[in-house]
Amino acid sequence: MVLKSTAGPSPSILEEITSGGVTAPLGFKAAAAAAGIRYPDRLDLALIYSEVAATAAGVYTCNRVQAAPVQVTQDNLTDGQARAVVVNAGIANAATGAQGLDDAREMTRITARVLDINPDEVAVASTGVIGLLLPIERIEKGIIAAANGLSRNGGTQAAQAILTTDTRPKEIAVRISLGEKSVTIGGMAKGSGMIHPCMATMLGFITTDAAITSEALRLALQRSTDRSFNLVTVDGDTSTNDMVVVLANGLAGNPLITIDSPELKEFQTALDYVNQYLAREIARDGEGASRLIEVRVKNAPSLLDAQKAARAVAGSSLVKTAVFGRDPNWGRILAAVGYSGAEFAPEQIAIWLGEVLVAQEGVETAFNEDEAREALDRETVLITVDLGVGTAEATAWGCDLTFDYIKINASYRS
Repeated sequence: MVLKSTAGPSPSILEEITSGGVTAPLGFKAAAAAAGIRYPDRLDLALIYSEVAATAAGVYTCNRVQAAPVQVTQDNLTDGQARAVVVNAGIANAATGAQGLDDAREMTRITARVLDINPDEVAVASTGVIGLLLPIERIEKGIIAAANGLSRNGGTQAAQAILTTDTRPKEIAVRISLGEKSVTIGGMAKGSGMIHPCMATMLGFITTDAAITSEALRLALQRSTDRSFNLVTVDGDTSTNDMVVVLANGLAGNPLITIDSPELKEFQTALDYVNQYLAREIARDGEGASRLIEVRVKNAPSLLDAQKAARAVAGSSLVKTAVFGRDPNWGRILAAVGYSGAEFAPEQIAIWLGEVLVAQEGVETAFNEDEAREALDRETVLITVDLGVGTAEATAWGCDLTFDYIKINASYRS
């Protein structure tokens, strides 16, 4: 089954965009369980497992308050190896002190026992309400149930089990050719609110059957994060629990990708495609959102300047509310670029809403208000900013800010 993608044009290296998510690559199984962590009869625990040893890499929140599972996973992935990921939804296990750390470690111990692997081969993640302790006995039963249900068809259920305020699961898988071998990369993510990354955002889990060294995998993930998850924002809040973890088990049989391999570039392109798709889906599913906002900045003096400007516009509450109200208030876009820290000359900037040029050389053009409002009424609102002082480009993603965002977050713990 080939899926329609909304991640923009497919790179030419892709053989296909397919189904299965994290279980699409060879040697990966997944499952979900209803552990009753906060709500009864709801999938809230996910397990991903590689049948063979895998290299691993992770990126983690830059929030000074780091949840217990973030700390434990960082420790466990220090050697660049892992075989399983266990994730619970409902309770974040953040700001829970020594007990929280022990509970996170206990999740790795339980998972290791039922899978007959070592605890330090397990990455652990949690999402949900901050400050509550985990019901570890219920989680143990959930892990056992998930381990007994591990399946090559379990990716979609696992993607469902990690959701909190998300309205739908987010998953994708792609295949590429590396030499004479077909390599698959699959991914799933959750995120809807508290999204303003400083490394990644939300929780993301990527699997691949590529043979790649841990050093090359770590570099590829760091680069990809900067091009995807670090350029998405919903509400300006960086979570205590953010992490993205990737496992690569080598079962595709391709020549080992090292940091110097020419194949690393092709692998990087495919990984970027997967992560950018997931980042867009997070923005599209932002809490209360009715529109995806895509901000393209071009002709910046450097990539960093382009990223700063794009992220500032996508994250501006005033831009978000203008999109919600279909108000072509381009001055808010200009102001966001101005405080972004990007280098540019205000008298050279040009701004488009969709295909409507609303500002040129830093001043308003004689644009058609109805056409501009129509551009803001589309499912995906495209904002283009031309800084006019270089050649670098970057794209960031966000969503509009609606009344429903307040409703959702005013009663999140209930």
